[in-house]
Amino acid sequence: MNLKLILMLLLSSVAVVFVAQNVTVVEISFLYWRASMSSALLIFFSLITGLVLGWFMHGYLSHRRAKNSRNELAYLR
Repeated sequence: MNLKLILMLLLSSVAVVFVAQNVTVVEISFLYWRASMSSALLIFFSLITGLVLGWFMHGYLSHRRAKNSRNELAYLR
């Protein structure tokens, strides 16, 4: 069998087990806002939020480093 297929099946089964074990409903409160959702969804949304913020920060810092290196090269000329 293909290694990628085996890894995808393994990852999918681990995700199903994770969701099945974390179906309890938790309540989230922030200031005057309240929401209830399963803990698996809360962990998933937290993961996605962290990934998106990390992606934006990486892009911003890469842009800033490139801009600084261009400025240093212009200064040396």
